[in-house]
Amino acid sequence: MSPGTSSENTDTRSSDNRTRPAKSSSGGAKKATPAAKAGKVAAPDRKPSAAPAARRTVGAKSARSTARSSDAPTKAAPAKKAASTKGTNGATGIFSGYAKGPYAEAFDEMFDGNSEVRAPYRGIHKALAPSDRADLNTRVDALGRAFIDQGITFSHSGQERPFPLDVVPRVISASEWAKLERGITQRVKALEMFLDDIYGEQEILRDGVVPKRLITSCEHFHRQAIGIKPPNGVRIHVAGIDLIRDEHGDFRVLEDNLRSPSGVSYVMENRRTMARVFPDLFSSHRVRAVADYSSQLLKALRASAAFNEADPNVVVLTPGVANSAYFEHSLLARQMGVELVEGRDLFCRDNVVYMRTTEGEQRVDVIYRRIDDDFLDPMQFRPDSMLGVAGLLNAARAGNVVISSAVGNGVGDDKLVYTYVPEIIQYYLGEKPSLGNVDTLRCWLDDEREEVLDRIDELVVKPVEGSGGYGIVFGPDATSEELDTLARKVRNDPRGWIAQPVVQLSTVPTKIGDKLQPRHVDLRPFAVNDGESVWVLPGGLTRVALPEGSLVVNSSQGGGSKDTWVLASRSSESERELGGEELVSGKDLPPSQQTEQGPEATAHQQKEQQQQQQQARSDMQFQSQEGTE
Repeated sequence: MSPGTSSENTDTRSSDNRTRPAKSSSGGAKKATPAAKAGKVAAPDRKPSAAPAARRTVGAKSARSTARSSDAPTKAAPAKKAASTKGTNGATGIFSGYAKGPYAEAFDEMFDGNSEVRAPYRGIHKALAPSDRADLNTRVDALGRAFIDQGITFSHSGQERPFPLDVVPRVISASEWAKLERGITQRVKALEMFLDDIYGEQEILRDGVVPKRLITSCEHFHRQAIGIKPPNGVRIHVAGIDLIRDEHGDFRVLEDNLRSPSGVSYVMENRRTMARVFPDLFSSHRVRAVADYSSQLLKALRASAAFNEADPNVVVLTPGVANSAYFEHSLLARQMGVELVEGRDLFCRDNVVYMRTTEGEQRVDVIYRRIDDDFLDPMQFRPDSMLGVAGLLNAARAGNVVISSAVGNGVGDDKLVYTYVPEIIQYYLGEKPSLGNVDTLRCWLDDEREEVLDRIDELVVKPVEGSGGYGIVFGPDATSEELDTLARKVRNDPRGWIAQPVVQLSTVPTKIGDKLQPRHVDLRPFAVNDGESVWVLPGGLTRVALPEGSLVVNSSQGGGSKDTWVLASRSSESERELGGEELVSGKDLPPSQQTEQGPEATAHQQKEQQQQQQQARSDMQFQSQEGTE
């Protein structure tokens, strides 16, 4: 995926509308006409460091990596029991034949350099290794049927298809997650302060930390939003911080998504479906639950209301059923118990937003919109938009309604602004970034542009406003004609391009055909900001580049997903994090968890585990009932 917005089949960081009018989803609820209800300070010319960078959207491995990666996958010898078969890397059972091949330079998250299973994956390996291929195929079929039955699809080559969910979950240890959580929280807080400053006093521009022309030239900087102050000061209610893991196993931020990022519905449905198909895995692992997302989002939305604070009226604004992410819109509305509305269900009068219902007008206090800024208010942006609400921005300026996420947030996740986020964190928080950026060359700076043009045949060059993996040129794979064309584009519009080195992303075993093979992955954790604290959903959306050698994880280009497991920690060395052989000791945890992990935290973790197991049992019962009907 390239940084930036795209269609919201998990590829977008912004909202979800298209220029076409949406189909009607308004309809006959007893009380309301809405469609559904449920009961990224250094000088600007600083060059990137020489450290390796990683990029999720590089579509092919470099020539150098190809030359070094001569290992070919070894076909496993037949055996009566899969568990008795050894692979080329020492993996057993269903993992036999698991060889890195073209992925030799990548960091494999399950197996280390000595072909030993890494600690967080020992339980998964132990549980899955004895499985035979027929059993695995049966469960894969069950996963696919479950998604089809629930209408969980994405758009690929113009067709709606079920979203591929892999059978091998991605596992993140408690200590690893603690570091990620701190880094994500730090980033969201700094970007929140940045947006408030940009649309307010603009001190960071006057101090020269960020060039003013960088902001004013940004397509998503909207002067119409200057001076609009959210009641509780929150502009980023939901953030999706895209992460990759480089060849050394270090997590890096790939991009920031601050405009209602999509994909959380896949996180929740992936977990629900995996618990239904693999209940035995959950019984042997202490996996943190993800079902709290909707309640955390609703809490943040209600906390943002200016009026009627005791019982604010919250709605989800969707472009309609024609949108590729309509499933997510309806799921969130249903789980939060709020109305799902289209633009025609709302109107403004005297700078107040109302909703049309069968019982008359109802005032709206908070709008969780899944529509891009350009289509939100035809009086302020595109006059031909039929998706938004005329007068909505004036109502927000008057303080009578809260728009989530705030208008103009796109300047915070601009790909070029992303390169200044480390300076932004230092400026506002006085801290060093906990999570580093991917090294990036900025073509709008003369010296960096010349470096890009000199090395254009070995870099990945991307359009700043590109999305969904489109528009990217892979230097090692491009023809001389394509490179010449690209160089002209960069010279003509340097603000519109960035470049990064080709680096392999981390890999996780993935079912390809009848084998488990390494495939590249990324991660999008979701953070919810309620004004008091930033809550990070344990896990997030792991996307998988399914074609061999590809680093393009977008579902719109044939990518899939994995259930992401964050393992719960224990403060005592005698307690297990996994149901298998892995032990997590207090000395393995960061200092914050060693000191804060008391009885209350342990009780909360036990509650999460009970909820997870209860969900698995209920889904098993439901599956059994389906089989008798």
